[in-house]
Amino acid sequence: MRTTPFLSIARRRMLQRGMWVCSCAFLAGYAGPAAAMESMEPAAAMEVAMQDHSHHMHHAMSGELDNYVRTEVDYTIPDVKLLDANGEAVPLRTRLADKPVILNFIFTSCGAICPVMSKTFSQVQVDLGPERDAVRMVSISIDPEEDTPGVLKAYAGKYGAGPQWQMLTGSLADSIAVQRAFNVYRGNIMDHQPVTFLRPSSGQSWVRLDGFVSATDIVREYHQLGSN
Repeated sequence: MRTTPFLSIARRRMLQRGMWVCSCAFLAGYAGPAAAMESMEPAAAMEVAMQDHSHHMHHAMSGELDNYVRTEVDYTIPDVKLLDANGEAVPLRTRLADKPVILNFIFTSCGAICPVMSKTFSQVQVDLGPERDAVRMVSISIDPEEDTPGVLKAYAGKYGAGPQWQMLTGSLADSIAVQRAFNVYRGNIMDHQPVTFLRPSSGQSWVRLDGFVSATDIVREYHQLGSN
């Protein structure tokens, strides 16, 4: 018997009733409507999402910011091919090797964490200004069975993704392999947690930011990559 961690049948029924809202460890107990979250600016949505849950966050070092934990980690990128929003095959290891990378994991039917993260990435594009052309921003779907290239293309349009920001999907097996490589696989999309990754160049360590990061946080971390 094939067991899928994505609860596809149950999810589709919930979607049909308009009840699907991403539920994650950092958002335990949050009951705000997804529409309200999507109408907020990233900072406001982040504040709502984190309300009453600050006890889940811990400092990685003295003086660390309250809203995320920063660590440096070495990851081995699996040699897989994913699909971009145009349906073209993308060799992930190669695609992440040629420029500094800012990366996260999302799924398009998420109603809480992912809209915040995607709005934040959209703002990062603005805040980077001309520097954005030198960066590769990547959002990888953790729900590839639903997030087809066409769905991702519409999602990219919704958040104004520029040419440097790619949305990637693929087979379920390849998606899980990538999630495991970055230590974000939780076995169920309902356990999705907000994590952002940055790397200055191939062969160097990744900066992992666990928790909700603002566009200002990400841009600052990106600029620090070049100073290390």
